[in-house]
Amino acid sequence: MQSPFKGQTGLKRILNAAGYSWDGLRAAFCGEAAFRQLVLINAVLVPLAFFLDVSRGERAVLVLVCMLALIVELLNSAVEAAIDRISLDRHPLSKNAKDMGSAAQLVALSMISLVWGIVLLG
Repeated sequence: MQSPFKGQTGLKRILNAAGYSWDGLRAAFCGEAAFRQLVLINAVLVPLAFFLDVSRGERAVLVLVCMLALIVELLNSAVEAAIDRISLDRHPLSKNAKDMGSAAQLVALSMISLVWGIVLLG
C-alpha cells in the first residue's frame, strides 16, 4: 500500500519537503528544550570554530560534530513522539526505544567534547 502523501514529483515535491522540514525544525525548537539548548551550544561553538587558528579540515570537523548533535536530537525527538503517539502506557520496548535515542544523544555530545578537546588541546 502506497502512502497518499507520496504523489508529488519535481519542484512541487521539493517545495513540500522544504515546508515539512521547516515545520519539523519549528516543532523541535518550540517543543523540545534539549533542541533549544543544542541550538544555543551551536550558536556559540560554530562561530567560535571560525575564529580559532585551526586548519580548514579541523574547522569542518568542529562544525560537523556540532551539527551532528542537532541531527541526533531531531531523530531522538521523532522517536519519542512516535512512541508517545502509539501509546502513553509504560512498556519495556517503548522504554528501550526512548533510552536508545537518549544514548545516541549522549554519544553525539561526547563526540563534541572529544573532538573539540583533541583539536584545541592536541
